[in-house]
Amino acid sequence: MLVVAALGGNALLRRGEPMTAEAQRANAARAAVALAGLVRAGHDLVVTHGNGPQVGLLALQGAAYRPDAPDPLDLLGAETEGMIGYLIEQELENALGHDRPVAALLTQVLVDPADPAFARPTKPVGPVYAEAEAKRLATARGWTVAPDGASWRRVVPSPKPVEIPDLQVIRLLLAQGVVVICAGGGGIPVVRRVDGSLSGIEAVIDKDHASALLARNLGADALLMLTDVDGVQDAFGTPAARRIPRLTAAEAQRMALPAGSMGPKVAAGLAFVAAGGRLAGIGRLEDAGAILIGAAGTAISG
Repeated sequence: MLVVAALGGNALLRRGEPMTAEAQRANAARAAVALAGLVRAGHDLVVTHGNGPQVGLLALQGAAYRPDAPDPLDLLGAETEGMIGYLIEQELENALGHDRPVAALLTQVLVDPADPAFARPTKPVGPVYAEAEAKRLATARGWTVAPDGASWRRVVPSPKPVEIPDLQVIRLLLAQGVVVICAGGGGIPVVRRVDGSLSGIEAVIDKDHASALLARNLGADALLMLTDVDGVQDAFGTPAARRIPRLTAAEAQRMALPAGSMGPKVAAGLAFVAAGGRLAGIGRLEDAGAILIGAAGTAISG
């Protein structure tokens, strides 16, 4: 099978962990073990990943260095895609014993500049704050902030992905047996000018929606959205929480799924299976192989 595996930001940098190179490399190595298991099982693999914590940290660093001219989000997205892609590439090569080629590709993803998401920022980026600190920073820096669990974070526009201009390159790599790491952080957000040329735009694309678009365009058999929880949960965050093994579109519509976490994953999974995908699954990174055979996580159906 051709599997697109989307690594959530929390699978690469767990909540409460310091955003250090050491922590991120250790988590990339842990991710590589699970991903290598899919390759060894005979599957072709495309890996995507989140970048919310990393792109927010880079934005903070840039604002401290050049408060009057911070780098735009498309450049920060490219930087994080390269950094995280490098870590995953190297650790996956190590986990596979260097017997399968692995390549990380900086990937542009086209969005619509008229997307209403530009007027309603929802994508959490950067570190978590207490409410008072988050609101102080919002006033001082012109941010939009919103609750994220028990904490608060900066939120930025998250337009829907429309097209992946680099799709042909990804197909060429897959045809040569390469494990491809691409569309990191949802890809680098770009728009098409009147003359057909591309230009970056200030946004962070949701990684799950970009992964679903990628999986559909590649004709992938499975889309796995891997995170730090065991699947979609009923009564999430309460002592009565339980994993939902299978979730239909009708059932999902009756659930209050957070827009900043599980909501996009379920929506992306539904879009993938509605377009003909065989399997969309959500669950723990270490359960990737089990999710693929229906023994763990949450399977999404139309």
